[in-house]
Amino acid sequence: MALRWYSTVVESHDHRALVAWWAEALGWTVTYESDDEVALVPPWADELGGRLPFEQVPPGLVFVPVEHPKTGKNRLHLDLAPHTSDDREAEIARLLSIGATRADVGQGPEVTWEVLADPDGNEFCVLSSRDE
Repeated sequence: MALRWYSTVVESHDHRALVAWWAEALGWTVTYESDDEVALVPPWADELGGRLPFEQVPPGLVFVPVEHPKTGKNRLHLDLAPHTSDDREAEIARLLSIGATRADVGQGPEVTWEVLADPDGNEFCVLSSRDE
């Protein structure tokens, strides 16, 4: 038996606005939208989905509306990494220009990642550049 990481669910006060932000941030595609949820997947998921084994189809992000406010630091967050051929600082500046904010979750000054938050306050990290 093989389980597939199908999606990560993100709660939001305005799930449509937040999915639009993440679509721009990641370059991903909205594949489903309703009043109850919006699904976002990488563009290659549709391209490769029919050719990959079930457990290798990439996961997506699902955004759902909630009434309660976010309180405290996320217990789960996304780590994003630019490729070594990309300018990491320019990527961080791009994310900030579209609405991300810098976040302090106690990471200290000597870490190799930058903690940011999306417009709803959900923290994520931009790691050092990677080849793989």
